[in-house]
Amino acid sequence: MGVYRDTYRRSLDDPEWFWRDAAAAVDWQRMPMRILDADRPPFYRWFPDAELNTCHNALDRHVLAGRGDTLALVYDSPVTGSVRRYTFGELRDEVARFAGALGRLGVGKGDRVVLYMAMVPEAVVAMLACARLGAVHSVVFGGFGPKELAARIDDARPKVVVATSCGIEPARVVEYKPLLDAALDEAAHKPERVVLLQREQAPGRLREGDLTWEDALQDAPWAGCVPVGATDPLYILYTSGTTGRPKGIVRDNGGHAVALAWSMANIFDCGAGDVFWAASDVGWVVGHSYIVYAPLLAGATTVLYEGKPVGTPDAGAFWRVVADHGVNVLFTAPTAIRAIRKEDPEGARIDRERTKTLRALFLAGERLDPQTYEWAGERLGVPVIDNWWQTETGWPIAANPRGLEALPTKPGSPSVPVPGFDVRVVRPDGSDAPAGTDGPIVIRLPLPPGCLPTLWGDDERYTGSYLSAFPGCYLTGDGGRFDEDGYLYVMGRTDDVINVAGHRLSTGAMEEVLSGHPAVAECAVIGVADELKGQVPRGFVVLKAGAGADHDTVAAELVQLVRDRIGAVASLRSVQVVAGLPKTRSGKILRRTMRGIADGREEPVPSTIEDPAVLDALRPILERPR
Repeated sequence: MGVYRDTYRRSLDDPEWFWRDAAAAVDWQRMPMRILDADRPPFYRWFPDAELNTCHNALDRHVLAGRGDTLALVYDSPVTGSVRRYTFGELRDEVARFAGALGRLGVGKGDRVVLYMAMVPEAVVAMLACARLGAVHSVVFGGFGPKELAARIDDARPKVVVATSCGIEPARVVEYKPLLDAALDEAAHKPERVVLLQREQAPGRLREGDLTWEDALQDAPWAGCVPVGATDPLYILYTSGTTGRPKGIVRDNGGHAVALAWSMANIFDCGAGDVFWAASDVGWVVGHSYIVYAPLLAGATTVLYEGKPVGTPDAGAFWRVVADHGVNVLFTAPTAIRAIRKEDPEGARIDRERTKTLRALFLAGERLDPQTYEWAGERLGVPVIDNWWQTETGWPIAANPRGLEALPTKPGSPSVPVPGFDVRVVRPDGSDAPAGTDGPIVIRLPLPPGCLPTLWGDDERYTGSYLSAFPGCYLTGDGGRFDEDGYLYVMGRTDDVINVAGHRLSTGAMEEVLSGHPAVAECAVIGVADELKGQVPRGFVVLKAGAGADHDTVAAELVQLVRDRIGAVASLRSVQVVAGLPKTRSGKILRRTMRGIADGREEPVPSTIEDPAVLDALRPILERPR
């Protein structure tokens, strides 16, 4: 690990030299003279005196370099049976026209635009158009219900909302426009305009002031790139908070561009002329970083896939996309590979001759179990690279840096800390834990470029949520350990945010919905281990005395309520009516104890438990698989 160790050590010993060198991969309107502003810790800023435009770096500079006819974006949609391709020149022109349309609606530098869109090329166009204008986009996953969308609209306070009329699932069409209308009715903030991309599968009803995508583009001017400060925000991406109130992760322009460009070359070993496919959604951080920005910054071709790993039409869908588009690097979640393995355990649908362009499979979003790691490696015949990161960081914290130095892999480990991230496993007093000892995983400040500098409009919550537990360190919320070789093992979340198929969801938000049912007195939602999705939520409710409702009816109503308010992405399919919930004397529900029993572990029962008989009565229900 000589090259990796030297690079890693240099990144920590002299971060300003390291990131000044990395910044050379980016076009700057005004070059950075100062690399790190550390005058106001813990609020560090990278490249504080520099200016650039992220859209220019993703599109225009490649056109200006003579690569305008090179393929930039491939849209593959098995749910609609369509494929569209865009060169860098074509995508640049589409983005410039829509940026002109947004500008004509009054969107300018610093304004926010909320995007509520399906996996269509126009979603990529809208994101880049905002970046072109210096506006701040906030993409909300199309599976979220009105309540969650309204909360994000109220927090971001957008001038314009851009939406698709529907999303398309393998077995159904999800109409987005009624959900958006309900969210706008509920939200206190009222955007000035809505731009709706009509899809033929379910066109949306226009309300007063709404524009179709086509109408917005009619005679729209061609917009140029607006220079912004490197520390100006590029986007806000909301992630679930343990209180149920979403946290607006802020991503700046300069550090983001530098970090993602560095990651493409040094982690993913991917650059101009390569085809990169992140099988995710633009509503999640992987979609932001590795569908839209990183591949285009690197001059690679990116694949936008509107489909599923199975069911569109079968378990060979991923390998068909790899073969059809010559994919070199595939990045997805372990859940997707587990779903494929379940349908095709022998890998019969993998034709290595047709997928011979594939060089590596990267997996992230949840813990990669050894069985999935081994199955994928054996069937595909390519390296399987685990990596670990978060919405907050925007790019991998730990990975096998294939472009820098390909290291041996170890099942169950995302390998080693990425240069720039001073990762530690600590004891309760904050001192480093010895190898082999579990503890909270923290990152010493400053975080490298590309990570969140704060939360949108809430510095206090940023410091309270991430920086207060261990002074001078960012608390990841995950626990784990290092081994003797310096490989990191991430064992799971330490809070009540659960990870469902790579999507972080708040159990608190689900509990808030359940508690709103008129028959429910109290409730708890826990995340339990699931072979396919990593974790799934299970709900437990105590009914009000004299409610007299049929238990099965209430459970069905509650499942539907969560689907309506939060969205199908929550995956809450099990709600059980119980006599009582175990609590401490202070009234805290023993969720960790419940989770351990449900996962087959014997969690120690706190001495502060109010009534052990309640837990004893609940135990058989927790142990029974659902």
